[in-house]
Amino acid sequence: MARIKDIAEKSGVSVSAVSRILNNDPTLSASLETKRKVMKVAKKLGYKKIPKASKALFKLGILQWFSPKQEMEDSYYLDIRRGVEDFCLKNSVEIVRTFKTDVNYLEQLESVDGLICIGKFSDIEIKELIEITDNIVFLDMPVKNYLASSITMDFKKAVYDVMEYFEELGHKQVAFLGGMEYLDENTEFEDDRKRYYCEFCESRGYEYEKWLKTGMYSVDSGYEMMEEIIKSGDLPTGVFAASDQIAIGAIKALGDYKINVPERVSVMGFDDSDICRYSTPELATVHAPAYEMGQYGVNILFANSNLSRNAPIRIKMACKLVNRKSCGKVK
Repeated sequence: MARIKDIAEKSGVSVSAVSRILNNDPTLSASLETKRKVMKVAKKLGYKKIPKASKALFKLGILQWFSPKQEMEDSYYLDIRRGVEDFCLKNSVEIVRTFKTDVNYLEQLESVDGLICIGKFSDIEIKELIEITDNIVFLDMPVKNYLASSITMDFKKAVYDVMEYFEELGHKQVAFLGGMEYLDENTEFEDDRKRYYCEFCESRGYEYEKWLKTGMYSVDSGYEMMEEIIKSGDLPTGVFAASDQIAIGAIKALGDYKINVPERVSVMGFDDSDICRYSTPELATVHAPAYEMGQYGVNILFANSNLSRNAPIRIKMACKLVNRKSCGKVK
C-alpha cells in the first residue's frame, strides 16, 4: 500500500503537508492546485487512509531550555511558550512539551511534525534537534550557522534607545546590571544587551567599566550587584538592568541605603513583566514582545511545513521603551 512518503516524493510536496492535505487540515495554507496534485497522486498510487481514533492533525514539540521551576520564575520565557500554546489550542494542534532538564527529552520529541525550541542551546544540541526534524524554529536563540529558522529581539536598537533616553534626561554615568546564561555547564552565552551597552558607551567616550556588573537574572542578584556599586562609593546617576527582576532588586537595595529613585538614581528594566506596575516607584522598562514571538514562531513553523523544501527565516522583533516613574532628569 502507498505511504504518505511515496506521495510526497511523487508530488514534490513535503511529507507533513501531504499528511495534512490528506487529513483536510483547515490550518494548511497550500494552494488548491497543490491539494489537487497531492490527491491525484494519492489516488494513482492507491493510497487508502487507515481509520484512526480522533486525533490532532499536527503534533508540535515544544522544548524549553529552563526547568519547570525556573520557567515559573521568569515570565519572559513563560510568555513565549504561552504564545505558542495559545495558537495550538485554537487550531487543535497536539502538543508534546518537554524541558532540556528532562533526561529523555530527545526521545520524547522523536515523533513530532515540527519543533519549537525556546531559549539557549549549544551547537551539539542544535545538531541533535535538527536531526529530529528540519521543520524547526528557535526562539530567543540566533542560529546563523544552521539551516533553521529563528526569532530574536532587536537588542541593539533596544539598548541604544535606552541609552539615548538616559542621555535626554542628562545621564552620562549609567551602570549596567546583567545576568549570565549558559549553553552548557562550561559555556556562557554572551548577552547582546551587555555587548551593545559597552559599544554605546565607547562610541560616546563614557566611562562604564566600574559600573558593569554581571550576576543572575533574579531579584536577589540585582540587589547584590547594586549594593556592590553603592558600597564602592562611586554611584552612577542611572542604572540599566537586563531584566525587570534585576531592576526590582536594584531599587530595593537603593531604598535600603536611603538613596531615592529617581531623584538620585534612575532605574530602567527590561521585559515589561507584570511586576513593573507593582514596584515602588513603577518601573520604567523595555517591552519585549515575548508572547508575540511565540505566536510568530509557530506561524513560521506551519508556513515551512507547506513547502517542499525548508526555507529558513530569520526575524528580529522590535522592542519598545516604556517610560514610568523610576526614571527622571538628573538633578
